[in-house]
Amino acid sequence: MNATAETELLMLPGPVPVAPRILRALSKPMINHRGPEFKQLLDSVLEKLQPVFRTENDVLVLSGSGTCAMEAAIGNIGRGKTYASVENGKFGERLKTLGSLYGRSVPVVTDWGASIDLAAVVAALDSGADAITLIHNETSTGMTNNVEKIGTLCRKYDALLIMDGVSSIGGMEAEIDKWGVDIAFTGSQKCLGMPPGLSMITVSERAWDLIRDAQKRPYYADLVAHKKSADKGQTPYTPTLPLFFALEEALKMLEEEGLDTRITRHSIYAEAIRAASRAMGLELFPQVNELSTYSDTVTAIKMPSGIKFATLSEEMRRRGVIIAGGQERLKGTIFRISNMGHVSKGDLLQTVEKLELVLLENGVVNEKGAGTLTADCALEEL
Repeated sequence: MNATAETELLMLPGPVPVAPRILRALSKPMINHRGPEFKQLLDSVLEKLQPVFRTENDVLVLSGSGTCAMEAAIGNIGRGKTYASVENGKFGERLKTLGSLYGRSVPVVTDWGASIDLAAVVAALDSGADAITLIHNETSTGMTNNVEKIGTLCRKYDALLIMDGVSSIGGMEAEIDKWGVDIAFTGSQKCLGMPPGLSMITVSERAWDLIRDAQKRPYYADLVAHKKSADKGQTPYTPTLPLFFALEEALKMLEEEGLDTRITRHSIYAEAIRAASRAMGLELFPQVNELSTYSDTVTAIKMPSGIKFATLSEEMRRRGVIIAGGQERLKGTIFRISNMGHVSKGDLLQTVEKLELVLLENGVVNEKGAGTLTADCALEEL
């Protein structure tokens, strides 16, 4: 019997399973978004977001998905800037596209899933790039890029560093101030365990200097307008109120768990998935070295011979677990399992067990239970 939407386990890299108390917060009665109740709500979430970003800089909340903040990060800097756009996955490509829309993009491209070409970054900075754009945790490939090393280069060349932290901030080590990141952003539907629809962005003082001087900025995602309104406890345009209620609850849950504890939990969960994959004879997709590591929020695994992703996905769905495939050029070559959101140890073991069963039934693995046992042992650390 097929699972229903209410019983399916989402192991996607977004949207993710949402805790019941966050879902309940979505149903709160509407309030005046120009009144004191909303000011109190906004002030509360902005105060709670600073330690999540590990920053002393301003944090703003935009009613829009992570791509809204991504465009805000580039569009507010102003026209005519040169962006060295680091791309080793789908979302790095998106930042590269935005850089070319608002200014000049100098692509720093490696194969998707391969580590950053540091020499190419240096060459772009030598040629006068005003900013580096890169993805911290590339969701499309299951790889985490070394932002700290790029931040050191940016400071040396006095270039801005713009970081996508959509699937890392709030769930992995993301030291915005320590790494010298000028603009960083995340989305609600990843490590914060919320529904999609909000994005959060932080801006350094030197980035603000450029933004305020920009001749043209986006209208809806104008960060100057958002900052001016936030200082009054408002947003410049109508906020998605239910999601602000959910954000407040999600940040309370994060405080209760502790950011370091959540980071550790994600790390152990991800290692359990990786270890189970290896025990089943599967190969991880990313090519890691000193400039990259395996992601601790989403694991990308090469499709084994003997089964296609369409079959794997359908068989997993029939058993009540939803996994993700590869995007664009990686379609059909990898599959991805997330461990973000309201996911328990039992959910993780269920996912591995059912994956192993599907692979066993399709003749991809020969031994039953090796992956599940390995994952169970890894989870004993929690």
